[in-house]
Amino acid sequence: MKATSTYEVPFRRRKEGKTNYKKRLASIKSGLPRMCVRKSNKHIVLQLIAFEPKGDKALVHVSSKHLEQFGWLSGKNLPSAYLTGMLLAAKAKKSNVNKAILDIGFNTPIHGSRIFSALKGAVDNGLDVKFEETALPSEERASGKHIEDYAKSLNDEELKKHFSKYIEKGINVKELTKLFNEVKEKIAKDSGKETKVEK
Repeated sequence: MKATSTYEVPFRRRKEGKTNYKKRLASIKSGLPRMCVRKSNKHIVLQLIAFEPKGDKALVHVSSKHLEQFGWLSGKNLPSAYLTGMLLAAKAKKSNVNKAILDIGFNTPIHGSRIFSALKGAVDNGLDVKFEETALPSEERASGKHIEDYAKSLNDEELKKHFSKYIEKGINVKELTKLFNEVKEKIAKDSGKETKVEK
């Protein structure tokens, strides 16, 4: 007698690693748009997506590439993720979106990672998203202080090797936190929110 198979063929998008249907159902039940955090090869990509019967609708879309208009070198490190999160919240306000639920897809939820740095930036700029405080990176790491300290430990040749893109853009990586605070203030003002800048 043949044993009954318990194997179920997964949905195509689940099989392709694109959609976690369990998390998707939970987000739909919440009635809130999803703050989707994704990483490409070069950038952090954030979206606020609302569920609609005919298909999901992107309410807001930002990428770390958009930070260049504020004088920041686009990328996907911790400070870039934080500032992109701030920019998402700024655009969300203009679209009358004030609350969301975090959606990290199939990314592993590592505390202090770029995903949670983006979340911290969004929350600090007024987007209401539930989170655990322990998941967020420290203020120093979110601002790139660790990158600045590493740059200060290098000689000129090593600096050119590791930070050539910053040098090409005329950015002094040894003063990265100063630039971070300047860009942070610009984004906050653009969203109509005053921000406390670390001196």
